[in-house]
Amino acid sequence: MKQLGIFDFDIRIDRINKAGDPLVKLNDTIDWEIFRSTLEEARKKPKKSKAGAKGFDVVLLCKILILQSLYNLSDEALEFQILDRYSFSRFLGLHAASKVPDATTIWRFREDLTQAAAKRY
Repeated sequence: MKQLGIFDFDIRIDRINKAGDPLVKLNDTIDWEIFRSTLEEARKKPKKSKAGAKGFDVVLLCKILILQSLYNLSDEALEFQILDRYSFSRFLGLHAASKVPDATTIWRFREDLTQAAAKRY
């Protein structure tokens, strides 16, 4: 197996950019932070204790659902693609060492949004 050079990753990202990654344009066009308060309100639940790991950022999870819709992926396939694809990781602001939400976390977030919408009507 060939050993990676210092600039190999940068070269690959440059090639992805030149190929016309549509997710870069989407990220540059949308101010994702305008959704934060609505998403946090939809996800608000009473805490049983302060123990446990901090949950994933709601904007990250929202962007994951956008990817799922754009690419028509199941929760399991989406988890794999986030781990596997540079373009998805970059769109989400994740790097190689970032923790990635699993399929169950993605499903729960979607359910939280669905329940919040149902309560509004």
